[in-house]
Amino acid sequence: MSDERAAIAWVALASVLVALLAMGIKYLAYIKTGSVALYSDALEGIVNVMTGLLALIAVRISGRPPDRHHQFGHHKAEYFSAIVEGLLILVAAVLILREAFDAFQSPRELSQPWLGLAISGAATALNAGWAMFLIRWGGTMRSPALVADGRHIMTDVVTSVGVIAGLVLAQATGWPLLDPLLAAAVAINILWTGWRLTQSSMSGLMDEAVGSADLERIRSAITDSASGLGAIEVHDLRTRQAGPITFIEFHLVVPGDMTVAESHRICDMLETAIGDTIEGAEVLIHVEPDDEAGRRGRISL
Repeated sequence: MSDERAAIAWVALASVLVALLAMGIKYLAYIKTGSVALYSDALEGIVNVMTGLLALIAVRISGRPPDRHHQFGHHKAEYFSAIVEGLLILVAAVLILREAFDAFQSPRELSQPWLGLAISGAATALNAGWAMFLIRWGGTMRSPALVADGRHIMTDVVTSVGVIAGLVLAQATGWPLLDPLLAAAVAINILWTGWRLTQSSMSGLMDEAVGSADLERIRSAITDSASGLGAIEVHDLRTRQAGPITFIEFHLVVPGDMTVAESHRICDMLETAIGDTIEGAEVLIHVEPDDEAGRRGRISL
């Protein structure tokens, strides 16, 4: 495993430990208050632990080098992790909705509400700092699993803030039904998060192409590096993403009398230019003579 992937694995392990700590703090807040809304927040903490473990496993698998059975590497393992995370989030939402329904039928008075809210606030602050780190650092390292983990934790932060604000309002108004209503709101928000996470991961598994901005950068790298070298055009440019790797392939049209060595030199220059533009690029170029060239998506050089 490379140093970069090893660093990602260590961060994924740290994410599990942070999730365990935050979950313990939130459960303590529930014990102190008996609030079903704080219980739902603590239950989501269990999901955070599970998703952190899945991210750790996926990061370690995706860091394995290509082998005989997986010749393009194991990068898509992180997308499977993110899909399972989405499914776990959906399960947590159903459990919270059930608890909220029971509490709605039999409203509960909270014990030590202010102490419990202070404890929950500490766990929320911990999660907020860690989520921002995961999203920024995971994005820099091109790790879908860590970014997905960070976004899920940030959703937890948003719902926790809503729960705390709502319980403060419940104490101020003396309306206990706010507690199960807040828990139900948490569950609905979790359902939405799970859906978005699963949908984005499916795009990766389905070989989604790069965005328009990256595509334009690739096209510019091709034209800037190959112009004036004797090549005629590029066509059939295709891209797909797999975790930190971006696969790029296209056809390079050259004059029929150009030597293999000359066309190979152009290909080397193109690969270098694209690699400098798109981090983690894997470039495949098919060279063909001008009298047999296709004409789909032409990029003149």
